[in-house]
This record gives sequence, C-alpha cells and structure tokens, in this order.
Amino acid sequence: MSRTCTKCKVVIADNENLDMVATKYPACNKCWAEWKEYRIMVMNEMRLDMSMPDHRKLLKKHEKIFVGVLTPEGDVIDYSNEDNRIPDKPQES
Repeated sequence: MSRTCTKCKVVIADNENLDMVATKYPACNKCWAEWKEYRIMVMNEMRLDMSMPDHRKLLKKHEKIFVGVLTPEGDVIDYSNEDNRIPDKPQES
C-alpha cells in the first residue's frame, strides 16, 4: 500500500519507519521533523502550557494545519476528492 505525505505530497516508501503520530496523517519523516521544530516556535510564540488541555488541543490543531489535513479556518480537507490533492491549487471554499 503506497502512502503519500499530506504535507509535501511525496510518496512514502513502504519500508520507511514513520513516527507513530506521523503515521496517522501520514507525514514523511522530513516533514515530521519540520513540524517538531515548528511546534516549539508555536508553543513559545503563543505561550502555550502543555499542562492545560485547551493549550494541547490548540497545538494539535496547529499540527493538523501544518501537515495539511485541516485548513486554518478549521475545515477538514476531503482528500477523497482528487481536486484537493493538487498541492499547487488553492483550496476552494
């Protein structure tokens, strides 16, 4: 079964070991490493406290936006529609 990264749209090799959380999107190791660096900036910029459930939920939302499965407005992107799979084409509302 071939997997495609939701962020960069590159095909992920079947033998590539992904992070457990990255597997559910799926996001390739390169994009997931970018997210790990970016999430620190998000936590610092927004002054998020990971002991607070609302702050963890907000960070999870930013994670989904980063990997491309959620729009900034909060809409889930339907990848069953082939038009949504074209990375250079802006999303239509």
